[in-house]
Amino acid sequence: MPGMWLRPFKPTATESGMQMASHKTVHVLLVEDDEVDVEAVKRSFQKARIANPLHVASDGDDALNILRGQGGKPPLPRPYVVLLDLNMPKRSGLEFLREVRRDPALHDSVVFVLTTSNNENDRTAAYDLNVAGYIPKPKVGEEFLEMVRMLDYYWRVVELP
Repeated sequence: MPGMWLRPFKPTATESGMQMASHKTVHVLLVEDDEVDVEAVKRSFQKARIANPLHVASDGDDALNILRGQGGKPPLPRPYVVLLDLNMPKRSGLEFLREVRRDPALHDSVVFVLTTSNNENDRTAAYDLNVAGYIPKPKVGEEFLEMVRMLDYYWRVVELP
């Protein structure tokens, strides 16, 4: 079923194209403080039939605890992808990114910024911190669903650490 599992693949010669080489489930960590946006992501995952585990952190500190397995939480299994909002309480998205890149156990984390910020300085700072992509949040609805489908496709065709 397309979009059901996010799996990295390696191209191999088959009669109809490509074949999945790995069957590891990709975990998704959504770092988002707005409950409306959290629900929109969950609904979009359901509509796109993405069954990957979705973990939610309401701020950067909570996200670091999930990634590191601190605060009574088990560490997030690899491979994983982080969807990060920039405008959050406590620790901003950029502060979270700086901490992730400084941490030897987390520095290779795949992070997409998913934000309402169109600030050029935010975009530049995010790319300076090696994000995989900077995606302005579309409005809830079909455009949001298309963004989730695009991310699903990306996660299925790349090899994740």
